Amino acid sequence: MELCCCAIISHHPKRFKWKYKESNNGCKRLKKRLNGQIVALYAQGVRRFIVGGGLGMDQWAGEMILSLKKQPEYSEIELVTALPYPGHDSQWDNRSRARLAFLIQNSTKSITVSSTRLINTTSFRIRDKYMVDHADYLLAVYDNDRTVQNQVGAAVRYAEESGTQIIFIHPDTGVVSFKLNTCADSVI
Repeated sequence: MELCCCAIISHHPKRFKWKYKESNNGCKRLKKRLNGQIVALYAQGVRRFIVGGGLGMDQWAGEMILSLKKQPEYSEIELVTALPYPGHDSQWDNRSRARLAFLIQNSTKSITVSSTRLINTTSFRIRDKYMVDHADYLLAVYDNDRTVQNQVGAAVRYAEESGTQIIFIHPDTGVVSFKLNTCADSVI
């Protein structure tokens, strides 16, 4: 039986007001909201969470999931890492590469969607499509600004077209909103 699954996507930390400063109150609030949504989804039967293996929210979400897994009441939670291509982290600093390596080593499954880096952002779009295609829910840390073309917006639009349930967390305010299909309005 396939587990109920949630993919987690986010803007790159450069988009956040605090950038990479995890000690910032805005970052702490965002992490708290994300953790709350992961816990709520788990309570509703979601057991598998897919993160994209990127800097920032992908790592933070993966670490949250692994931290929850240590608690007996979340023992069934699974982490899947979806990577765009081998070595996508080669230009990262050592600490960030070590964090990703830890997530991969402790994931239930790690998948690399492309064998090589493709032109521009194609590998990342293939990864995002894989994540949405394998998820019942999309948890998007996203400002929903449709006037700006970006990778997260493309993934959200694809999820909408696919009928995937979407939970939004606004990166600046931490406000949580939902785009649920009518058959699942009572899920959360």
